[in-house]
Amino acid sequence: MFGSIFAPIEYILTVALAALYSLTEQFGVPSYGLAIILLTVLVKILVYPLTKKQLKSMKAMQRIQPQMKKLQDKYKNNPQVLQQKLMELYQKEGANPMSGCLPMLIQMPILMGMYYTLYSFDYGGAAPSFAWMPSLSEPDPTYALPILSAATTLMQQWMMSTGEVTPQMRMMMVIMPIFIGWISLQFPAGLVLYWVTMNVVQIVQQGWTNRQDDDKEAA
Repeated sequence: MFGSIFAPIEYILTVALAALYSLTEQFGVPSYGLAIILLTVLVKILVYPLTKKQLKSMKAMQRIQPQMKKLQDKYKNNPQVLQQKLMELYQKEGANPMSGCLPMLIQMPILMGMYYTLYSFDYGGAAPSFAWMPSLSEPDPTYALPILSAATTLMQQWMMSTGEVTPQMRMMMVIMPIFIGWISLQFPAGLVLYWVTMNVVQIVQQGWTNRQDDDKEAA
């Protein structure tokens, strides 16, 4: 069902992946692994404006978490006043709890399209191996890629947690990388390579966005 919904995006990504593979052939290094990395970087660059907006919104919400907690404790028995005070806080600090959702929702079809593209991609026997991986269509037998997927997921979450870290957030920062590492043991190496590359690019973009914000605050 969901595969058919994302079929148009899957088709575009499949064509793009084949084109990038042809590009690697022209440079004398035919590699679907390299093509996957190039496609992932290209997609992340194209959606960076949306990513930047989402990151800024999340950072703003994390920054005002202590103030929100005080208001929630103070007006816990008066939900109507609490909502009013929270809205005033959002307006004062330029934060919007919903502004980070739209960019994420827009990017979700691309993420799902990449998933369906790489989960069952037909490499046609053309350079299916990459680096230490004997086949991009099979799980990595060395476990190195699943470990990288868990490690980069943990680092990405850590970089996004710029404000106060609640016990729930701390638990998610532990559970999510473990879960990602576990499912990476089952997934084709090509799909996990995409996930690792996406995390690395996201970490770089997060660092760049944070640096820009710090420079603005220092100016």
